[in-house]
Amino acid sequence: MDFTQDIILENNRVLLRPLAVTDFEDLQTVAFEPELWQYTLTRADDRISLAAYIAAALQGREQQRRYPFLVIDKDTDRVAGSTSYYNIELEEARLSIGYTWIGSEFQRTGLNRAAKYLLFRHAFEVLGCERVELETDAHNQKSRDAMQRMGATEEGILRSHRYTQGGRRRDTVIFSVIKPEWNVLRQKTFREFDARESA
Repeated sequence: MDFTQDIILENNRVLLRPLAVTDFEDLQTVAFEPELWQYTLTRADDRISLAAYIAAALQGREQQRRYPFLVIDKDTDRVAGSTSYYNIELEEARLSIGYTWIGSEFQRTGLNRAAKYLLFRHAFEVLGCERVELETDAHNQKSRDAMQRMGATEEGILRSHRYTQGGRRRDTVIFSVIKPEWNVLRQKTFREFDARESA
């Protein structure tokens, strides 16, 4: 994966483009909701923490550890949040999708599913991945349910896995989708997006 190249992914519902420092103002309009950050490793619900979040994401890209995207809702032409590829191990044909957050008004609209379709498709069909992982705090039942609805397989819990807000050690739930499952998922879970693009 060439971190110097801009990756732009788009369908009828969502546009994903590389996150930039200049996205700070637009992200403010959706980031300053404390409930969005309840289960995240760090917070970004004020100007200082949002600036730090963007800086860390861009540093991760420079260090070739993460590829952060801006999420744009094409129905409203507004910035909705951010998501990333990370734990990128292309020699092992795997990566993770995460650091995903979407403003509350864009939740339950199909936007996140549209974004995940693009990220999965690019990972499996362009980057040649055999495995895509997702993870969440074990306490985040909303996120766990969403991953299962998306067709990801829950593989287990890594106990006392990572430090999270306030220095707490969190248990992390690991989900995955593997390449042999992708064709089924694209025709079933992501059918509405796949059908439009195949037409």
